[in-house]
Amino acid sequence: MSLYRVTPDKLESVSRTTFAAESLLERKDLQRLLRLDITPIGDDLMVIAEEYGNWEDSNRRIDLLCLSKDAGLVVVEIKRTEDGGHMELQAIRYAAMVSSMTLDQVIQAYALMQGGEMEAARSTVLNFLQLTSEEEAELTGEVRIVLVSADFSTELTTAVLWLNRYELDITCIRLRPYRMGAEILIDATQIIPLPETTDYEVKVRAQEKEKRKVQTMREETLRRFWGQFIALSKGKTSLITNRQPPTDHWLTAGIGRTGFALNSVLTEDRASIEIYINMPGAGEARNKAAFHALHARKSDIETVFQGALEWQELPGKIGCRICSYLNGGWKGLESEWPSLQERMLEMLIRFERAFRKPIQELNV
Repeated sequence: MSLYRVTPDKLESVSRTTFAAESLLERKDLQRLLRLDITPIGDDLMVIAEEYGNWEDSNRRIDLLCLSKDAGLVVVEIKRTEDGGHMELQAIRYAAMVSSMTLDQVIQAYALMQGGEMEAARSTVLNFLQLTSEEEAELTGEVRIVLVSADFSTELTTAVLWLNRYELDITCIRLRPYRMGAEILIDATQIIPLPETTDYEVKVRAQEKEKRKVQTMREETLRRFWGQFIALSKGKTSLITNRQPPTDHWLTAGIGRTGFALNSVLTEDRASIEIYINMPGAGEARNKAAFHALHARKSDIETVFQGALEWQELPGKIGCRICSYLNGGWKGLESEWPSLQERMLEMLIRFERAFRKPIQELNV
């Protein structure tokens, strides 16, 4: 971006410069000036510490540690370089180190920076948070990161964009110096996230977080269901007794031949037991041949199974399926699980009894 001075006749370009050329240093100048006025970084911030490093076994220091209006901590790292170096990695370490800070520790850090007066520091911090007493407040536990540099490398911005997709909150602000006569001007521009897309990105992150929350709950539900199912099988069949409860919709058992899986399957509202045919390297034709060979023995197999089965050739698919369905799924009441698990286990045993010998006798 270019900066221009308006004159009566034209837009006059203002010359870009560098912090090094102007002898402006990171700590002595940029950090000091931002400590005195943090608004170029954010108007919702309060600087509570400079060169903060109140932890054991580390001599590392956070350039500026801030408090936000919503009671979160903000780590600000400053570089005067044209690429930002590896500041994102450094800032992540710092964010982890301060993530367990309490409000009382925040007040102590601010008091230390201001000269040691605890009551005055407490009052200032509470006023900033618009609270009347410390008992009313606690930190959110969330830590934002703000990276400030003369510019950022593609490597750094790519890393930041990727990290933000996984719920980190990292902002990149470019401080670009210009010289106009005897004066030095600073253009402060937020480049990540773009201000115009900030609200959208927040909504997307919230949506993704909710999706992960739902997925985690579903996985835990499935793990619990399969754990009970495996425990129920002990003493009744050895098919699954040594398995670990999965977080998937299916639990696989062997039936004596590679490429023939005996699966217990659970969806939201339906369960099933199936034989799934997909022999390694066999291709569609050979899998279909195996399916047809078993189907030719349909009457005998269903007699041993003691019931009708669904024979699904699955045209256009590599594999084939033979299955039977049951009412009830993982979204049902947990009090109803034992009945469903009993029916699934009984059907699993019947499947093995009906299919083990025919599958072993296949010549395909």
